[in-house]
Amino acid sequence: MIGVRLAVASMIAVALACGVVAQTPSGPTVVITGANRGLGLEFARQFSAAGYQVIGTARRPEAADELRSLGVRIVKLDVADSESVKQFAAALGDGPVDILINNAGIGGRALSIDELDVDAVDRFFQVNCLGPMRVTQAVLPAMRRGDRKLVVNITSMLGSIERNTRGGYYGYRESKAALNMFTRTLALELQPEGFTCIVMNPGWVRTDLGGPHARLSPQESIGAMITVIDRLTPQDTGSFFSHGGERVPW
Repeated sequence: MIGVRLAVASMIAVALACGVVAQTPSGPTVVITGANRGLGLEFARQFSAAGYQVIGTARRPEAADELRSLGVRIVKLDVADSESVKQFAAALGDGPVDILINNAGIGGRALSIDELDVDAVDRFFQVNCLGPMRVTQAVLPAMRRGDRKLVVNITSMLGSIERNTRGGYYGYRESKAALNMFTRTLALELQPEGFTCIVMNPGWVRTDLGGPHARLSPQESIGAMITVIDRLTPQDTGSFFSHGGERVPW
């Protein structure tokens, strides 16, 4: 489906260049948190190019120049601040939301228990797990008005308990494992309503979090994930996927 939308978007771009049509996205609505940089920005770019109505969030919208250049709607949001989430939900209005991408997250590299600042771990949970919980709860009424009813939480392979064979990354691992459990629980609750709730690992990507030596470009990671997202059905709810569509053990 996304391939068709991309083809249509390409035709629209040609028509725009010839002065034939005005650019008015009329596709499904997708909300992307943390859309001002990295994976979130690339999500916004590719969904927008495919004709989606994109709502991208940023803690500082005034500094989101690249996101603004895409012509998408930008709304202020700090996922770790409950009042900010309430204001964001109010700003959405009464329109439907078809897809929610809980992308905003933070990383860290505490490799041993000795160097871990336990008090600082709270920030990982506030952003990586409680953030998606706050946002999903706030956006749920709009999603119930949407057609797709798809929640995608961006996790990490480091959140897989079964695949933890090296240790390290304290705080980050635990917050992502908690996000995975939230998603599985949410999937079971909302399944009777036709929702699809999954987690996806974007792979090792060249972003501020992944570093310059990562294997994947943001374009490659997001392109692959959108292909998977586009073919998800309610039967996939509660699953953990890699960026390429492989089912990952919890």
